[in-house]
Amino acid sequence: MVVGSEQGSVSALGWFHRACEVVVARLPFGLNSVVAPTFLGFVVINSGTFALDLLVLTLLHGVLHVPFGVAVTIAYACAFAASYVLNRVVNFQSHGAVGPQVAVYVVVVVINYLAFILGVSSALRALGIEYHVARIAAGACEGIYMYCAMRWVVFRR
Repeated sequence: MVVGSEQGSVSALGWFHRACEVVVARLPFGLNSVVAPTFLGFVVINSGTFALDLLVLTLLHGVLHVPFGVAVTIAYACAFAASYVLNRVVNFQSHGAVGPQVAVYVVVVVINYLAFILGVSSALRALGIEYHVARIAAGACEGIYMYCAMRWVVFRR
């Protein structure tokens, strides 16, 4: 295998999906028949992008005192861009046309942003919940919605 060749790149990227398949195959209690390898991949990838989201949110709102709505928006934009690329390439291994996928993904993200990122997190903040906790709670709702949208709408086969 030549490093940098297309075949080498495909093999190097395929390890992630294969690792998810191996882990899911070993799940106990029959969960291996319920949990898709792409779900595990989504959880791993989006845990990382969610950490990125919280880091940027903390820097902007907690350190630089940027208003919460603006800070959430910027942090989310960074995270959703990373999530799209990583899920497209290493998790769902999509070979569909990028333009239509990005267009659908943007619609999914706008709905997610309005409903969960701003809606739920701002509502929880208005109830007096600390902003990290509010964002984490909104993130749980967001995760379920985003996985379903990515698997069955954005990266459908």
